[in-house]
Amino acid sequence: MEINQFTDFSRLDTARLPSPCYVVDEVAVERNLRILSDVAERSGAKVLSALKAFSMWHFAPLVSRYLSGTCASGLHEAQLGRQYYDGEVHVFGAAYPAADLAPILELADHVVFNSCGQWQRAQPQVQAALAQRPGLRFGLRINPEHSEGEVAIYDPCAPGSRLGIPLSQLDESTLEGISGLHFHTLCEQDFPPLQRTLAAVEARFGHLLAQMDWVNFGGGHHITRPGYQVDDLVACIREFSARHGVQVYLEPGEAVAIGTGVLVTTVLDTTWNAMDQAILDTSATCHMPDVLEMPYRPGILGAGEPGDKGHDYRLGGLTCLAGDVIGDYSFDAPLQPGQRLVFQDMAHYTMVKTTTFNGCGLPAIAVWNSATDALEVLHEFGYEDFRQRLS
Repeated sequence: MEINQFTDFSRLDTARLPSPCYVVDEVAVERNLRILSDVAERSGAKVLSALKAFSMWHFAPLVSRYLSGTCASGLHEAQLGRQYYDGEVHVFGAAYPAADLAPILELADHVVFNSCGQWQRAQPQVQAALAQRPGLRFGLRINPEHSEGEVAIYDPCAPGSRLGIPLSQLDESTLEGISGLHFHTLCEQDFPPLQRTLAAVEARFGHLLAQMDWVNFGGGHHITRPGYQVDDLVACIREFSARHGVQVYLEPGEAVAIGTGVLVTTVLDTTWNAMDQAILDTSATCHMPDVLEMPYRPGILGAGEPGDKGHDYRLGGLTCLAGDVIGDYSFDAPLQPGQRLVFQDMAHYTMVKTTTFNGCGLPAIAVWNSATDALEVLHEFGYEDFRQRLS
């Protein structure tokens, strides 16, 4: 299946939008979903949408047309998945509060535990849930102790990681009632890291696979990125599933939304301190925290690297955090207060991570159709959204 390039957001008339505003192209979302559906159809895998990366439930009907369900990291995402999306609901939590586990067992299809100890302690609740819902399935998250990530904060296999059970800590006497294994080791990566990870999984946990009905490969797969080795992934899943007699699941989140959205912002002021500065009506720490956590420098439509164009600026947010800096960029002309800037690839891990630090207003959310130019602002936020989070 041909993978098209990402949407050209330069055609979006930003004057039609409030600022700041996340804008998601529904054509691009469907493009990604079609690629994921094609992978599922050709490989036999079931593909779930990871709500931790992209939980814009406006698109739930569209997602449900193409994917097999959703995966959640806790109760609230599971409730969202069950309320708005069709298909299966899978849940993994690093640990489950007892008050959360009860409703999770009522609405989920797969529940994955992060330790043998919690799996054992949960048995009274598990058995009660099975009496009501015999089709409920349980798994354990394993840690293959094979790192492919370059940034420790996003590496579930980093030394000392709390995520997944290392083989040395897996009590095989507790596996009764466990029908599947789950691992998640990747972050924004292509197929070869998955291939190496699978080799590590089979080397450490291969003796258990004959006992399992399903294996979940987790997320972090950049399947919808141009250049991803889709055919290799399909062949690998087919071979793994046939070799071990298991149903394979994938949980892409970013791949659902990669290349689909932007963050439209406005220049509020320009200043100078060692270099030209521009303060925007957005914030790295509030609206795009991965810029500081990863860290990384997001692209801007029409901007270049420092020195590429005639006018360099350091772009910063409007909060009091000294480090609320998005990055250094160059532009063809001096920036002016009121000018719109468009940050690229801002649909995933942005809306789900926003905060109201400093009372900073949350960006509006809009949907655009790049084929028809139809534009709809779905949600604008105000004081009440800030107030209701406090007491």
